Amino acid sequence: MSDNAEIPDWLAAPQDYEPRSDRSSFIAKSMLSLASVLRQLRLDDGRSSPLSPTAPVKLALALGVIIVNSLAANLMVTLILLAFVLVRAAFLPGRALARAAAVAGMAALLAFVLMLPAVFLGQPASAARLSLKALVSTGLAMELALTTPAGKLTGALRAFHVPNLVIMTIDLALKSIVQLGDCALETLTALSLRSVGRNDDKRSSMSAVGGTLFVRSSIAAQETYDAMRCRCFTGTYDIVGTVGSLHGADIVWIVAFFLAIVLAAHLEGVI
Repeated sequence: MSDNAEIPDWLAAPQDYEPRSDRSSFIAKSMLSLASVLRQLRLDDGRSSPLSPTAPVKLALALGVIIVNSLAANLMVTLILLAFVLVRAAFLPGRALARAAAVAGMAALLAFVLMLPAVFLGQPASAARLSLKALVSTGLAMELALTTPAGKLTGALRAFHVPNLVIMTIDLALKSIVQLGDCALETLTALSLRSVGRNDDKRSSMSAVGGTLFVRSSIAAQETYDAMRCRCFTGTYDIVGTVGSLHGADIVWIVAFFLAIVLAAHLEGVI
């Protein structure tokens, strides 16, 4: 073999590859939308204050206030309830306050848009009243979710004799949706990092992401089923922190609720 062998021309030719430019706004918008939904579904920031009632009492009182707000014909009742919701919202952390305000504001805006024809028909008070009712009910529901840990919130359903299987389904669904959302974000991130050049068929990429999520959900469902069989699941869903004796804060809030009922009945002219 000669020591003066020459390198072939094709091997010495430059191998620069310049992929065609492509916009990744489709993947970026998908990731941003998914991340926004996941932030709304994460129920891991619920923190109860020392003066808060127990979760079952809090859930019952919240449902009672929403019913009173829905049945109230006097606008003053709705304004009093709105004042209570705003005062309670003032004690929320910044992130929770922004989240509650955004959801409640969107609900009130949607209600006003739906009632917009009433404004042109000469009944603007109806649109304002419905918007305020939606603001109060949605704000109260958000405050309930943001000030109660997810485990205690699902456990409170046991006080109302909700079937164990329903509670377990809700609890597992909330956790599984967040886990699958994280998997979708990771898959989209990997797709974005591996996307080289121009992709003229983005739908096939999204279908691949959907197929990955389907496989992961199927595996998670099978693992949950196997875990239930190993633990001899019989349909009873034991929840930690269910209903016990009433605390001092519970009695105070229950008395305040009945006083609010009396005040609403007086303003409505019932008593």
